[in-house]
Amino acid sequence: MTDQPGWHIAQINVARLIAHPDDPAVAGFMGMLDGINALAEQSDGYIWRLQGDSGNAVDLQPTPDPRFVVNMSVWRDPASLFDFVYRSAHTPVMARRREWIERMDNAYQALWWVPAGHVPSVDEGLAALWRLDRFGPSPHAFTFKHQFPQPGVVTPPVDWNPDPWCMGRA
Repeated sequence: MTDQPGWHIAQINVARLIAHPDDPAVAGFMGMLDGINALAEQSDGYIWRLQGDSGNAVDLQPTPDPRFVVNMSVWRDPASLFDFVYRSAHTPVMARRREWIERMDNAYQALWWVPAGHVPSVDEGLAALWRLDRFGPSPHAFTFKHQFPQPGVVTPPVDWNPDPWCMGRA
């Protein structure tokens, strides 16, 4: 798929930790965040990621639940995001997520197109998750299993064949 200039891909993923972020039960996860974030920032196609005062987004609380964490980023194109998620040192960490993260019944990851230069808000990301969860994949919120083209491109959704254990629902 050829990307026209002017559009980037945004992603959100959310989780509910098995314990409070300060609890030793999630220390392994918390200890890997800085390295994974640094890996993202050094990856080809990386543009932006959500950060709080700690340098990651765990200290941001978009809900009253302190165990609910959010991660958001913007990438040049779906291929660069896919390579980071499924073909880097991020992948084995993601494969271990059940050690620290509760299983979710709702959508926990969504992708959507944003105009180049746009920094999405947490509310925008949560809205994309809501749309995906309520209506399924669409041009407004999708997954790597059903990735829609950028606005103005008329092609069917593409299946990037993500690992089954890493799809939009856990």
